[in-house]
Amino acid sequence: MTPDALAALHARCFTTPPPWPAAEFIATLSSPGAFLLHESQGFLLGRVVADEAELITLATAPEARRQGIGRSLLAGFLAEAAARGAATAFLEVAADNTGALALYTQAGFAVQGRRRGYYHAPDGRRTDALILTRALV
Repeated sequence: MTPDALAALHARCFTTPPPWPAAEFIATLSSPGAFLLHESQGFLLGRVVADEAELITLATAPEARRQGIGRSLLAGFLAEAAARGAATAFLEVAADNTGALALYTQAGFAVQGRRRGYYHAPDGRRTDALILTRALV
């Protein structure tokens, strides 16, 4: 997927946190340890630094949700992170994103922290961010 295609899909999936422009994808993908996994209707951006993996963002086209794309991308992330030497993985998710929370907890992630009012919605509403982690080894 091109940075423009990533940005377009990200914009269809997110308002909070704000969707990334193509330049943000270019910058992130050029950083050490970053990797991209994608399918026709979704993508995942991750990074491994030392022995820790971060799931940076996961996006699935709204019309293609609940078809296993997110689960497949997440499994790919866990495998790629382990192959790159990560012992643990972490991610951040909006506390009100029930679909994502279900996906991550089914994959063995557990809440380790909360950032109160971290996300700012376009309407001014604030939402907590949850920090989830899991062991890879």
